[in-house]
Amino acid sequence: MGALHKGHLELMRTAKAKCGFSAASIFVNPIQFGPKEDLAKYPRDESADLELMDSVGVDLVFLPSVDEVLGGNVTTVQLAGPAVPFEGVSRPTHFQGVATIVLKLFNIIKPDVAYFGLKDLQQCAVVRKMVEDLFVPVELEFVETIRESDGLALSSRNRYLEPSARTNASLLFRSLTHIANEVHVEPTKFSELKEDALATLRAAGFDVEYLEMVDMRTMTIDHKPNAYSRIVIAAKYNGVRLIDNVGLVIHNQIDS
Repeated sequence: MGALHKGHLELMRTAKAKCGFSAASIFVNPIQFGPKEDLAKYPRDESADLELMDSVGVDLVFLPSVDEVLGGNVTTVQLAGPAVPFEGVSRPTHFQGVATIVLKLFNIIKPDVAYFGLKDLQQCAVVRKMVEDLFVPVELEFVETIRESDGLALSSRNRYLEPSARTNASLLFRSLTHIANEVHVEPTKFSELKEDALATLRAAGFDVEYLEMVDMRTMTIDHKPNAYSRIVIAAKYNGVRLIDNVGLVIHNQIDS
């Protein structure tokens, strides 16, 4: 959706390196925003985005208008399964809007492989399920989250954080990695670790919407961790809604 950062560029670099020819789209999708969300304020800088895309060798950029993609269309993708919990509770129309536009883009571009970032873990699960159920002829690749030096997941919305809040926001990642590392050693400790993390985050001013261990393929809660388990969180801090997730085997190195 534009407002590109290093996380987006990593997806583009990966696509270029693995596929040879890479295409990317910029489309601020109005039907994935709820009535009280920030469509009008969503950051846009098309000229800067195009320069960044060029710097990593993107071969084709698709910049459609809203009318070109949506027009008078009334057909949408109806979802269940991984679209229902977590983000689906607080943003009930969000994934329908995402899936509808992603499917349109797949049909327009007809990519062999499509790359998505794992920061939006539930989006990855929704797109995977849509591709499987509708027999969409595309291979999906998911790329690990790119982070700031202190661990904060890169996001276009990070620019809304005030400087002091931006520094403290990294507590989200530190809490996730602590839980993940401990659960990797003692799988039965998740509930205890979750409560400790919630107390710490709330004391620091985070309004936590959810914090759970899930199967990344289905977004169902995991009671016994496995290779597909990830710790997911959503929280508001300094008026900005942040989401993140980590796997259970965490390395201490953080991408800079």
